[in-house]
Amino acid sequence: MEQITFKNIRLKNLIALIFSGTINAFGVTIFLFPVKLYDSGISGLSMLLDQVTPPYLTLSVFLLLLNTPIFLFGLKKQGITFTVYSIFAVAVYSLASFLIMFVLPVNVDFASPLAGSDLLLCAIFGGVISGVGSGLTIRFGGAIDGIDVLSVMFAKRIGISLGTFVLIFNTILYIICGIVLSSWILPLYSIVTYFVGSRTVDFVVEGFDRSRCAMIVTTKAVKIADALSENFGSNGTIINAIGGHSRQEKEIIYFIVNPFQINLLKNIVHEIDSEAFISQMEVSDIIRRKDTE
Repeated sequence: MEQITFKNIRLKNLIALIFSGTINAFGVTIFLFPVKLYDSGISGLSMLLDQVTPPYLTLSVFLLLLNTPIFLFGLKKQGITFTVYSIFAVAVYSLASFLIMFVLPVNVDFASPLAGSDLLLCAIFGGVISGVGSGLTIRFGGAIDGIDVLSVMFAKRIGISLGTFVLIFNTILYIICGIVLSSWILPLYSIVTYFVGSRTVDFVVEGFDRSRCAMIVTTKAVKIADALSENFGSNGTIINAIGGHSRQEKEIIYFIVNPFQINLLKNIVHEIDSEAFISQMEVSDIIRRKDTE
């Protein structure tokens, strides 16, 4: 467990989290809340509770009441830095939501100030904007929704993936929303919001330009590596290996290219070794060591 100290808290991260929490609040309060569409996770649950409880129990109140205990519950596993960043982001999200809904001269009672009552526009833009806010929060070290912590804490215990845990939670949430509203139109549009938002989070966290990792199993690794280096101007890594069935000594070349270079890589490899085996997968956030003087 991370040592209980605040020395790892960075001012630039807190400033970034102010922006991310405000962006998230803008997407939810301007596009989703006015037309009774629901965000995912604890945020969506807070929106539902706002509608079925007394007026003084608002979205902002439920965001803090529900998320804060969850983040504190996950303190031991997630660490103090993550917990502080997350609670701070939720506090900004809550405050910004309160200001937009009750202080600023913006009417969010009946329709979206920007998209009117068009449910599809509200679902798409609400999902995109709140997804940007959530993604930026993750990039700067926190989370803006306690469902992420709950998934980490309980998904493996019940034998499912993190994504499946979140999907099950949101499915149950939207079913409850449909029962409460006696209508399935808004919960169904909320699924659009969830899908768009989750894809947006992926793009913000992992980047738009994903590279490809090629794993090349061959007996001519040095020759292939030289050819790849000459054509692409970058170096791969050669790993010693042995065939699982043949027990023949082989080597694996680990090489990173962009998606437009993968066909050229295949041609180069098979020109040198027609028996070479190539597998590939998407990778993101390639971190290179900075050369020092």
